[in-house]
Amino acid sequence: MFRLAHLTDPHVGPLPRPRLRQLLGKRATGYANWRRGRSRSHDMAVLSALVADLKAQGIDHVACTGDLCNIGLPSEWETARVFLEALGPPQAVSFVPGNHDAYVRGSLEGLLRACGDWTADDAGSAGRFPYLRRRGPLALVGLSTAIPTIPFAASGRLGPAQIAAAEALLRALATEPGRPCRVVMIHHPPHPGGAAAGRELRDAAAFTAMIARAGAELILHGHNHTTSLAHVPGPGGPVPIVGGSSASARPGAHGTAPERRAAYLIYAFEKVGDRHVITAAQRGLDGEGEVEVRDLGALSLG
Repeated sequence: MFRLAHLTDPHVGPLPRPRLRQLLGKRATGYANWRRGRSRSHDMAVLSALVADLKAQGIDHVACTGDLCNIGLPSEWETARVFLEALGPPQAVSFVPGNHDAYVRGSLEGLLRACGDWTADDAGSAGRFPYLRRRGPLALVGLSTAIPTIPFAASGRLGPAQIAAAEALLRALATEPGRPCRVVMIHHPPHPGGAAAGRELRDAAAFTAMIARAGAELILHGHNHTTSLAHVPGPGGPVPIVGGSSASARPGAHGTAPERRAAYLIYAFEKVGDRHVITAAQRGLDGEGEVEVRDLGALSLG
């Protein structure tokens, strides 16, 4: 039995006061939003409690699907690295970036210089997508949808080259002896309709068409700050797509919807014959006011 934790959208704070020249363009609106309420919606005490609970569960590996940063300031890159170090060493944690990690041009490159070790593939090459990491029975395929966008937009894009490379990887893995369990990590909901206009993955249709051809056993994403389950066709049947809640969200804070409570997911993988059996459970906050992490029950992948 191999156990994988999925944690996403920590939006690590506190956000330092930026210099005036750093507030040109999109960062100005992002910083204003942070000051108006996002700083209270994303509670670092909640995040610390969640990480402490995760580390007490005997997890074999952690998948982190993006948005370590808030507005892509250079000072956030080292904070993000400190967070990943607290989560676990690069061998035990796999990271893919989100839209806040690429908030403006140059942000993603700076973050990957600081945190690239958590994206290193089996050959040791870091900061390139897709990447492949083999951990126990899993083949983790990390994708990047992180692109800079205009103010008030939070969309993502894979691009034809990345989709083609991911397809080649997934197809090759499917033909290996003892076929590993292919787990795709991505930030944006990768299926059409998975996010509202302006927040969507622009090439979701091309991605899901690729999965229909190549297949995968599980797809993990973040971005929507709520736990969700969807399915897309695969060559061997429906492929589950699971979205995770923000790991730092305090329910009810500054208008945050009660269902948007901090949580993470734990997956257990077992090989039965030639099939990979996957079970999922959620742990997180249960109620407003108190910072106590509890078992929130099983998630049926269907």
